[in-house]
Amino acid sequence: MYAVIRSGGKQYRVAPGDVVRLEKLDAAGTIETADVLAVSDARGLVTAPKNARVTAAVVEDGKDKKVLVFHYKRKKQYKKLAGHRQPYTAVRITGIEVDGKPLSDGAASGEK
Repeated sequence: MYAVIRSGGKQYRVAPGDVVRLEKLDAAGTIETADVLAVSDARGLVTAPKNARVTAAVVEDGKDKKVLVFHYKRKKQYKKLAGHRQPYTAVRITGIEVDGKPLSDGAASGEK
């Protein structure tokens, strides 16, 4: 079972127990997102629910590896070097809920 969530303008496929690096979030402790695009149960049925929620616990805040940005114009004696380290928040997915119930076999399709 998994869910597709949107965070920081990007989409992530997450499952309970996964650790995902998201764009920097101003949160500590637990995070709850209602921006769920799709969920899939253990049978592989993919749906787009209206009332889905993904909860996660913040693991760490940090910075990615440095990306070098190099500008160069030939024959003009112009060189410029700059670096950038993108901040991130690592979160561990603790649960996926659909209509207030934990996602399991048949929960996304409404079966019992």
